[in-house]
Amino acid sequence: MEINILKSSKDEVEVEFGSLTIAELLRIYLDKDSSVSFVAWKREHPTKNPVLLVKTSGKTAKKAINDAVLAVTRDLDKLEVDFKKLN
Repeated sequence: MEINILKSSKDEVEVEFGSLTIAELLRIYLDKDSSVSFVAWKREHPTKNPVLLVKTSGKTAKKAINDAVLAVTRDLDKLEVDFKKLN
């Protein structure tokens, strides 16, 4: 998957993703983080990649994204285990 960091500072990151699904999934998980003061994605045109903007206070924006990725991974691992139990 293609990921481009367009803008990066301690408390703000702008990242372009090759997938709208990943941008929306991260937005949902980042929205649950109390240190994230703003999170949203935009797409200039349906043929363009989405850009996720994350602003934080209390931890770095990159750390917030990393924490969200880890939370998604944990939830998917748990879902996989639960699904295997059904068989």
